[in-house]
Amino acid sequence: MPNSFRFLGFLFMVLFLCAVFLQYNDPDAVTWYLAYGIGAFASLLFGLGRLKLRWAVLLSGFYIVFSIINWPEKFEGVVIGEGNIDAIEKGREALGLLISAGIMGIYALLIGKKKRLD
Repeated sequence: MPNSFRFLGFLFMVLFLCAVFLQYNDPDAVTWYLAYGIGAFASLLFGLGRLKLRWAVLLSGFYIVFSIINWPEKFEGVVIGEGNIDAIEKGREALGLLISAGIMGIYALLIGKKKRLD
């Protein structure tokens, strides 16, 4: 895999770790430590060229399902002060999970492409 793609894994590992550290004051912080910690670990594995296609696909699906479960009944955006704070918080969490799903999906596509080229 080209170094630019490996760098992507290390970059997202750092970003996932930042997300982990930002959860310290969240009432359900352990849930988010696990969700984003798993993303950081998967990104590390991708950066090292050790992430398996099936795990990238599985994690992408996991994040999509977790996002659907966390989606607010009424999406009111992500800016505090423009709606119900609980709906905004749930919307932010769900969007973060969708971003995580997208990252894992990109990993899966890149791994799959590499397998076809080998």
